[in-house]
Amino acid sequence: MNRQPLQSQAAAPTWRLQDAKSQFSALVDQAMRGVPQHVTRRGKQAVVVVSEHDFEALQRSATSPSPRAANLIEHLLAIPKEPNQLSKQAADGIGLDVHPREIDFS
Repeated sequence: MNRQPLQSQAAAPTWRLQDAKSQFSALVDQAMRGVPQHVTRRGKQAVVVVSEHDFEALQRSATSPSPRAANLIEHLLAIPKEPNQLSKQAADGIGLDVHPREIDFS
């Protein structure tokens, strides 16, 4: 019996649970080659089988932010919290002397 993915080979392979059970060795071989294998149950996405190597890499990336993400977090945390402080800092940063004007609504 041939493997019967629900999607084309160009997309991530999807197996029906029944086919995944009967051809589990082939499913594992593909996952170990670095191709995630999606398994459906009753027509709905149920699980994804990935290699141990890929799983460990995903866990590492989930627990330790990348240097770029850490820099973004530091940047966002450095933003002033007070509105007056923010506008003064923005104005000072571009060399302007900014004063809010009075508005007459009468």
